[in-house]
Amino acid sequence: MAPTPPPDAAVAVAARTATPPEAPAAPAAGRLGELGLVVRLEVADSLRARWLAIYAIVLGGLVFTLFGFSLTESRILGFMGLSRLLVTYIQVCMAIVPIFVLVTTVRSVAGDRESGVLEYLLALPVGLGTWYGGRLLARFALILAPVLGAMALACGWAVLQEIPVPWGLFSAYAGLLVALCACFLGLALLLSSLARSVDVAQASAFLLWLVLVLFLDLVLLGVLIEEHVAPNTVVAIALANPLQVFRTAAMMLFDPQLVLLGPSAYVILDAFGRSGYLAWALAYPTLLGAVAALVGYLRFKRGDLV
Repeated sequence: MAPTPPPDAAVAVAARTATPPEAPAAPAAGRLGELGLVVRLEVADSLRARWLAIYAIVLGGLVFTLFGFSLTESRILGFMGLSRLLVTYIQVCMAIVPIFVLVTTVRSVAGDRESGVLEYLLALPVGLGTWYGGRLLARFALILAPVLGAMALACGWAVLQEIPVPWGLFSAYAGLLVALCACFLGLALLLSSLARSVDVAQASAFLLWLVLVLFLDLVLLGVLIEEHVAPNTVVAIALANPLQVFRTAAMMLFDPQLVLLGPSAYVILDAFGRSGYLAWALAYPTLLGAVAALVGYLRFKRGDLV
């Protein structure tokens, strides 16, 4: 029979063979602090890049230009005053915001990876989810601030000039712009996570924009119509395009019957109704952007980080 080890030796053996306890999870306050640090780092980096200043100057200058040309005194489809200005502003934003968001955001992950900065950033004591989420929140706030700030500036100027402010229309347009920014921010982060270089990321962003602007609206829909596809199918494919969803919703706010769309308006109104379609225009682009951002994070987490 083997001799019984002394008590001190038994304790030492048990300590060596025991499974080490799991590290306690970081408290919520610590995670929020890390998230705040990542957000501040991304904001500072964006301010140094100067793209935010150009973005704000373009949108602010657009509002001042529209006021300078006395657009609030003109009338279209019964709309005048600030409503007329908002109708024009939302149409211009539809052309500017998507391509600007795509081009500036696809450089975030791909640019850091190509320059070697990403390896340094990932060495910081911050989790991948916190780092990715912080960049997402910072970019979303930076992209959205000039868009809504220009609208708020227009409303403030209208109040000073004693021009009636259509707060209902203002809120609806603000919601559509939030959904549009969320959609293209998520798509841009997905492309940035997939691309291995800045050139590939920017080319992919430009190609995506061309597909959404030209291919789905002109080429694909033209072929479907020539082949006598059912109208419901054509409209469904068109409404899968977030830009087309945004364009139709913006049109519906000043043309509830969608007269400008012709016979396809009957399909949309019968399927959704006015309130239902506006809800779809707010929910679908936001959900699409969230899913794209999540897929980008999963690809970034499981792929070759550097």
